[in-house]
Amino acid sequence: MARLTALTSGVAVTVALLAIPAAAHEHPSGITDLVTPAVVRVEAVSHVEITLLDHVSQLRHVERSYDFPIGEGTGIVVNPDGAIVTLTRVVKTDEEAVAVTAANKVFAEHHDVKIPQDAKRHSLDDPILDRHLKDCYPPKRSTATCIIDVTTDITIFPNVSPADADGFEAELVRSGSGPDTPAVLMPTARAVGSVGMPTAPLADKVPDQEGAPTSVAGFLGRPGPNVRTTVEIAHLGKGGGAGATGRPFADPEKKADEPVKLGGLADRGMIGAPVIGDKDGHVVGLLIGGGKDARMIGVREITSTLSKAGIAPRRGAIDSAFENALTRYHTKYYTEAAPGFQRVLELYPGNVVAADLLKIALAKRGGPEDAGTKRAAAPASGGVPLWPFIAAASVLFVAAAAGAFLLWRRHRGGERPDDHLPPFVPQQGYDEGANQTVMVRRSLQFPAVPQQQQVLTAQEPAVKFCTACGMRLGQAHRFCGYCGQPAETS
Repeated sequence: MARLTALTSGVAVTVALLAIPAAAHEHPSGITDLVTPAVVRVEAVSHVEITLLDHVSQLRHVERSYDFPIGEGTGIVVNPDGAIVTLTRVVKTDEEAVAVTAANKVFAEHHDVKIPQDAKRHSLDDPILDRHLKDCYPPKRSTATCIIDVTTDITIFPNVSPADADGFEAELVRSGSGPDTPAVLMPTARAVGSVGMPTAPLADKVPDQEGAPTSVAGFLGRPGPNVRTTVEIAHLGKGGGAGATGRPFADPEKKADEPVKLGGLADRGMIGAPVIGDKDGHVVGLLIGGGKDARMIGVREITSTLSKAGIAPRRGAIDSAFENALTRYHTKYYTEAAPGFQRVLELYPGNVVAADLLKIALAKRGGPEDAGTKRAAAPASGGVPLWPFIAAASVLFVAAAAGAFLLWRRHRGGERPDDHLPPFVPQQGYDEGANQTVMVRRSLQFPAVPQQQQVLTAQEPAVKFCTACGMRLGQAHRFCGYCGQPAETS
């Protein structure tokens, strides 16, 4: 047991010391790279097919099709299957208003009359044309002069290189109750590879503290060589960020009017853009509003809408590979980061962020900025060198092994029956000056038959033994030193 304990202790110490990490790779804070690969451009139009039944001069069917823009904004991919979250105002509009606009447009074109091209119902001076115009407006009736079909076409332009000029189609799965509430989209066809698309991680909650730093990332146009992701710094104001009213932005140092700054970006295409927390780079909300009053709805609004749509946000294989490479990159281990980014591009060849960072990592690997090269050359002066711990562990291991070997040698014969007998205590008649007594071991199984084991000592002539216990008697012994039997009777 002692041998096993010593050996185990040595191994445990060695393993513990060798398991000390070479360097702590903590994920850097305040970055947007975790999110920007999953940022997409969202464009939606109302497609109208309208047939005007002309009964004025002769029976004619006038067929027209129109596309009326609904919105342009930004969204984020939240799972590898391509589920996207944006704002309802970007992808949904009043279909009746669109139908009225189409009726005004086709009537003005065919009958050559002046009618404003808007969503209002108008009147004409000609009573016959006026009656036909009013019968063209929805809702559809048996006397209707127009047959109108309105559909919504949603196109997603991912953040890829080379740029996808056509994008891919998506459908509205779930919309919110108001224009500034989240909407969930899904691709109508598989627009991604076998491992899916990059996703944006969602935070657990909105930071509570006023003035918490964030970043807003989105597109001011369709992604391409001349249109890259726009990132703007922002700070959260007072409030919780829940509900359609959202949470305001406010610069704690009052150097910038952030509601106005971000409102201008929202009007130019960044409406629905993710608001990214500075702590861990996760999405804490979406940009809403516009003009001079930009705000943010919180992440709980996003997760609630996803839950109602039956879609679970999750990360994929691309995200795991990218985050590992990104950690090494931001801690300046460029040699280790380069193959990580190459792996990401194998999984998702169009990843713009991974491609950009790979170029930088390849340019800096093995150079003076590469932390891996510095560590290979010499340990950092401020760090604790690892070799003393390894040497100490080796010494402890060798000592434990030596001790175990000695214990084994000592007990190689196993435990003997008389190991548990009490120690020898000299009796009163013991002569200190007599010759050494030979130790005779008594068998516990057969006590009547004494067993002797000779010790390599000089033998005396006329050796006598005790007839009671079998112990050797010295020349001057009057009594047996072990059992006390008189020597004369032996």
